[in-house]
Amino acid sequence: MLIKDKHSLESIIEAIDRILEYTSGIKSADELNEDYRNFDATMMNFIVIGEMADKLSDNFKNHHPEIEWKKIKGFRNIVAHDYFGIDAEEVWQIILNKIPKLRTDIQNIIKA
Repeated sequence: MLIKDKHSLESIIEAIDRILEYTSGIKSADELNEDYRNFDATMMNFIVIGEMADKLSDNFKNHHPEIEWKKIKGFRNIVAHDYFGIDAEEVWQIILNKIPKLRTDIQNIIKA
């Protein structure tokens, strides 16, 4: 693994950890949406995840197709370019259902 790829993966883990911290104790999409500071902080970290995923080498991404790199970058683009059109429920579902697995998958890649 290239050093720049490892650095990008570590940055993704850090951003995931921040998302999980900012959303801990929040019980619903509506509650997250109403907590504008944590919502904004969470969205910024989704942008970081997308940016770091984009910095990964093509060779690395090709060797790890189990991770949906294009969807990660696509979600980053939605957050960055259509901020006021973001669906809080969609964000909430990503936090609940996708982020923990992404963290585990990346940790396993780093450890390998």
